[in-house]
Amino acid sequence: MTTGFPPFDILLEKGHYVFAFDFGRYLIAATLTVGIVWILRRSSLKARKIQAREATASEMRREFLQSLQSALVYTFGAAFLIWGTQNGIFQKFDGSFGWGVDLLILAGIVIAHDAYFYWAHRMMHHPKLFKHFHRAHHKSITPTPWAAYSFAIPEAFVMFLFVPIWQFFVPTPGWVMFAWLNFQIIRNAMGHAGFEFFPRWWLSTPLTSWINTTVHHDLHHNGGFNTNYGLYFTWWDKWMGTEHPKYHQKFDEVVNRPRAITGETSSPKPITF
Repeated sequence: MTTGFPPFDILLEKGHYVFAFDFGRYLIAATLTVGIVWILRRSSLKARKIQAREATASEMRREFLQSLQSALVYTFGAAFLIWGTQNGIFQKFDGSFGWGVDLLILAGIVIAHDAYFYWAHRMMHHPKLFKHFHRAHHKSITPTPWAAYSFAIPEAFVMFLFVPIWQFFVPTPGWVMFAWLNFQIIRNAMGHAGFEFFPRWWLSTPLTSWINTTVHHDLHHNGGFNTNYGLYFTWWDKWMGTEHPKYHQKFDEVVNRPRAITGETSSPKPITF
């Protein structure tokens, strides 16, 4: 147990570890996604780049610095979360309920986070809130993986708030939380990659059509401002009538572009930071 005002004691004691974890997983996920896109854009799949426009170095720098800012916000939030867990405010569980129950909790946190993200995201698009919460993120018209955590400070707090809400109600094994945090940042980096990874049949079968693609979120940044609010799934956008009317058409257009001939001398500009 700490002394004084505990969240700040914990921030001083453990803040650098929390920051290293949060910013480190963003850095790893974004860097790997950038690297994969760089390779794929030099392959026969290079036509799957969604937008013709290239993000500029200054835009990527802004995305990176705003993501760094978000990691600092998460560090402050985590200090409060650790203090609240130590003092019985939030559920603490260090063991396991068994693989079956643990996996159900993991599925539950993914589904709950998708719902939270949809409604929080849609709320931040309200004209009275957008300027203060979400406009910074929408400066990325041609997003890159560096935009995964590119938030203004108020939006970063909103995004973090899901964690204490979840942990207030649900005792969650540490490995489940760790798995979800890494799944979340990987999917976020993919959603901002500007390159479609999923196969052309993805939206043609009920087994996968409900899982978001990169095109889905790219449309939100470029031409679909009041559509496609979802993070992992298309459920809420379909239920609430906010799915972009040309989402399927755009996805089909991107994944069915003629493939480049391997060995072509021309190549797209590299994605660099």
